[in-house]
Order: sequence, then C-alpha cells, then structure tokens
Amino acid sequence: MIVGTSGLVLNEKLLFEHSDAGRKGYSLPALDVPAADLAEGLCRREIAGFPELSEVDVVRHFTRLSTWNYGVDSGFYPLGSCTMKYNPKVNELAARLPGLVDLHPATPDHLAQGALALMFDLQGALAEISGFAAVSLQPAAGAQGELAGMLVVRAWHEARGSRRRKVLIPDTAHGTNPATAALAGFEVVPIASEGVLSLAEIEAHMTDEVAALMITNPNTLGLFETNIEAICQLVHQRGGLVYCDGANLNALLGIARPGDMGIDVMHFNLHKTFATPHGGGGPGAGPVGVSAALVPFLPGPRVVHSDGHYRLAGDPASIGRLVAFHGNFGIMLRAYAYIRSMGAHGLKHATEMAVLNANYVRARLEGSFHLPYPNRSLHEVVFSDRDLPNDCHTLDVAKRLIDFGYHPPTIYFPLVVKGAIMIEPTETESQETLDEFCDAMLAIAREALTDPEALKQAPVRTRTRRLDETAAARQPKLKWQG
Repeated sequence: MIVGTSGLVLNEKLLFEHSDAGRKGYSLPALDVPAADLAEGLCRREIAGFPELSEVDVVRHFTRLSTWNYGVDSGFYPLGSCTMKYNPKVNELAARLPGLVDLHPATPDHLAQGALALMFDLQGALAEISGFAAVSLQPAAGAQGELAGMLVVRAWHEARGSRRRKVLIPDTAHGTNPATAALAGFEVVPIASEGVLSLAEIEAHMTDEVAALMITNPNTLGLFETNIEAICQLVHQRGGLVYCDGANLNALLGIARPGDMGIDVMHFNLHKTFATPHGGGGPGAGPVGVSAALVPFLPGPRVVHSDGHYRLAGDPASIGRLVAFHGNFGIMLRAYAYIRSMGAHGLKHATEMAVLNANYVRARLEGSFHLPYPNRSLHEVVFSDRDLPNDCHTLDVAKRLIDFGYHPPTIYFPLVVKGAIMIEPTETESQETLDEFCDAMLAIAREALTDPEALKQAPVRTRTRRLDETAAARQPKLKWQG
C-alpha cells in the first residue's frame, strides 16, 4: 500500500507575495498617556519592502508551512546513524513542570536543590549505564561533547608532560570525529578497516606520537567492533587513550558498557539514545563520561553531594566551562524522565528491539539491494546501489521513496560504502510499519528493472519536482526579489 496520497495539498506563497499596502495585523488602543520621543538610536528605521499583512494572512501562512513538515510524529523516519525515534510525550510533560522550567540558571545552589538533585542522579545513571567513573552534563550538543572529550584527552597528556598530537580515526568512525580532533589541536591519521578494525592495523599506527584512537562502536556500518578490548589494551600499553563516539549507544544499553571494554572517554547524545527531540539544529545535549584517571579534567562545574546538600563544584585541573551555565537543562529533564520510566529492563529491551528491527529490515531487503558487509548488523544496516540495473542509483531510490510516503534514509554515508543506503528503524517502530516500508523499497527495486524512468523522474507526487542540486548549490537564491 502506498502511504502517500494526492489528497488536499496546501501550497503557499511567500509573505512578500501576500503583502498589500496598508494591511495590519494589530489594532492598538488610543494613546492615553503623553507621547514620548525616543532617542534616534533606539528607533528602528522602516524596512524597505517589508511585507504588510493581516493577522489571518500571517496565521494561515505559518500554519500551511507547518503542514509541509515531515517528522517522526507523522511517519517512519529511517535515517541511519541519527536515531530518529518516537519520543514519549510524558518526557515533554516532565520538562514543562513549572518548578523546573521556570528556574533561572543563576539561582543560588541552596534554592535549586531539586534541580541539582536531578542533575546529580542523571550523572550517576549515565555513569552506571556506560561503566564510567564520572559524567559531566555540561556540553550542550553531541559535537560539543566530542570536543569536550578530546580536550580532556589533551589535558591528560599535557598534565603528564606529553606533547602527543596525533589521533587515529578509522574510516567507519562518525563523520564529525575528524573535525573534532582537528579543532582540539590534533593531527588526524586516517585508518582503513574491513568493516571492523583489526588489531594489526592499530598496532602498525600506534606510535609514541599518538594521543588517542577515536572510534565509534557500533560503527557507522552498524557493526560491533569485535576486537575492541584487545585494541584498547594495545593503545593503553603504548601510552594513548581511547575515545568512543557515543552516537550509537542505543545498540548497547543494558547489554554492554563502553567503560568495561576499556574506553577512556565517551560522549552521550541525549537527543538520540535517551528519547529527547532531535533535529532542526537543536535542542541537544552531549554529556561526557570518563574513566577514573580523567575525572579531574572534566568540564565543570559538576554537581556534587555532601553534607546532605547538592552544589556545583569545579576542579583546578578541569578544562573549564563549555557553556555559560550548566548545560541544556530541558534536555536533561527529558532524558531523566525517559531513564526513570524505562528502568534497567526497559532500556535493555529497547536495545534488543532496535537490533531486532534493523536485522528484520536487513533480512527483507537483502537480495534486492547489495549488502557490502556480511557481518551481522546491530542497530542499523547499510546497503548500496551496486546491483541496481538500468543506471539507477541511490539518489533515485531516495527520491522515489518520497512518492511512497516515506522520508528517505541516510544516503551516500558512510563514505566507505559507495552508493550507501543507511537504514535505522529504531526500537519504536512496529512490524506493520517496517513491512510497509520494506514493501515500498522492494517495489522500487522492481521498478529499477521494469520502469527505471519512474525512479529517475521521482518525486512526482510532491509540490516541487526534482531540483537541479548542482545549480542550487552554485547559484543559490537567498534573497527575495519582487
């Protein structure tokens, strides 16, 4: 069954095209106090060509635009490596409790005991889940958590008088890792893999210039790094640290703990693994956890508990603050509510279902789409377009999928797979939904054989047909011109 239909489709003009001179969206009462002249510098000059609109024009414009959105609350979102899963609404209710949402971040510790207690408990829960000695909640995004982790690595080496400045990053690591390492002042050394890292490859590159190995486990192919313990031991023996990108932690919860594998530093994506909103540039949160030797270097202040009270405290060796206050508190609330409502059993079951769903999709699509690595998948599966006939490619599959009513999966990533199609169903999708999605994918594979033009012309059921992406990138129109 095709989920997408051609029913009521509301199109929309730009605000400038709605404008008519003299229209207003407000009606102010007559002035009942003496008029005051404001200083020139306080008055905004009129904006030439600024749209003049009625209230109903404005309301309808933004309401219609909102109907164009595709989100996880309206349909299946199979983006691999992004964990776009449904978020329980009880988490949103918890994040809107007046005593928490109205709390000013500069409130003194003795008047914010409830919020600090919640943060302290969340630090402990994340440490227990991951197997680390301590966690800092301060980083306000996953990328900032990565940066915090690598700054901790740098601080640890410098405290020991070491000037190591190289970081090993495999080709299956998360896409932001090389940029993070460079931003932290390191030189990136790429490492080749055959799906998973080999001990011999790390041994060949692990010199006394290497500060750390940055890995993602499970990696961006959805594969578990089976040699992880031996690799960590080798890196440690040669004076380095191991950083793990926690983006795919939702494949490990309740099953395995990165700290127990020998990982030294890891950031958490609360907006992925722990069911808080994701996408649109925010909000996010990227707490960072570390092994015992690295605790003094964590970004601070962190919440501590002593003499029956909670307070914020720092360490002289800390890398310092990353944000003005103490992290993205609203995201912490959502993650805390999720962890408490799920419990240990629920978190483990979520992991089991995420892995089961990914392997169900894999089993249904294998044979119709090329599977570049035979290793058993965890939370996501990566196919390629290698076996598609009639010069059909990954982009054609993605565009055609829109006509079937689905947001496309991640495409052309990871770069280690040419023509990659990365699918992550997450634990929140039912078998019914997965079957409908797989049926659409299989129908597209058949069309590539029998009607390839259907793929090459797609999408045809949208407001706008396929764009010239090269022209859009090289000659963008960023300004309204009447």
